[in-house]
Amino acid sequence: MSLRFNFLRKSLAAAARPSFARSSHVLAVHRNTKLNNPSISFEFTPENQERAREVIAKYPAQYKKGAVMPLLDIGQRQLGFTSISVMNYVAKLLEMPPMRVYEVATFYTMYNRNPMGKYHLQVCTTTPCQLCNSDSIMEAVHETLGIQPGETTKDGLFTLSEVECLGACVNAPMIAINDDYYEDLTAQDTKEILTKFQKGEPVKPGPYNRRRETCEPFSGPKVLLNPEPFNVKDFTRSDL
Repeated sequence: MSLRFNFLRKSLAAAARPSFARSSHVLAVHRNTKLNNPSISFEFTPENQERAREVIAKYPAQYKKGAVMPLLDIGQRQLGFTSISVMNYVAKLLEMPPMRVYEVATFYTMYNRNPMGKYHLQVCTTTPCQLCNSDSIMEAVHETLGIQPGETTKDGLFTLSEVECLGACVNAPMIAINDDYYEDLTAQDTKEILTKFQKGEPVKPGPYNRRRETCEPFSGPKVLLNPEPFNVKDFTRSDL
């Protein structure tokens, strides 16, 4: 009986202690600013209006709200971030309550809800990258650009984010810059990549380890070694 009482007492004491929220540079709510408020007008360019029509046409009329994610992406690529005006415009276009659009935009981290630099630099620090010394990559970014996660360089070129797994674990450590991945990095590789972006020079995406071209093992590919083309019908059922 005393053991049960002891456990209960300790549990209540733990529950009574103040809890501390984990800090994050990603804000979960909207705050009006000079660059991001509902009074700023937004609409798609004629080219993006055509893209939006093509996307919406893929959905049954009664389910066109399913196009909310690709339309938010189009808006973000046009403006540079997913502002409250972009969200309201997409809500009006899809005839859905704005709150439903806000729920999507605040749930998925792919939508940047504050003004961003020209290059969005995402450094992965999840377990595989951490084990491959992603700390050195983050330090190289800080030394080269002088910013921390959530900050933008004064010239407006780079915004830095620390992110969870980007799905290139076999090529760890890696970073993403806009839509491209840069993999198998060292701190020196990272500094050279960033310096080239600063100078406006072309930068090669993909692995930076000279021992492989994509994500094959360092010792070379082990599968799909037959150079002969094959007919897919030989390996699938004809009634599918």
